[in-house]
Amino acid sequence: MNSPTRELAQRRNGTEEVLLLWHPTSDRVEVSVGDLTTGAGFLIDIPPGRALDAFCHPHAYAANPENAYRVVRGKATIVDG
Repeated sequence: MNSPTRELAQRRNGTEEVLLLWHPTSDRVEVSVGDLTTGAGFLIDIPPGRALDAFCHPHAYAANPENAYRVVRGKATIVDG
């Protein structure tokens, strides 16, 4: 049985929403960045030890892929709030 993804943190800056997500089944940590107006965004798979830093500085991690396991552009998780 798959456990649901858990939102560990959320912040907004203007129209940008940043989420820190944990996938318990795979023990994977992900940062989701999305523009609430356009829907554009990206996901970054992050090493667990860098999760908080990546949450605070997602664009730096996306620009330097060696900090992340994987960057997927055009996808984001948007939470209605």
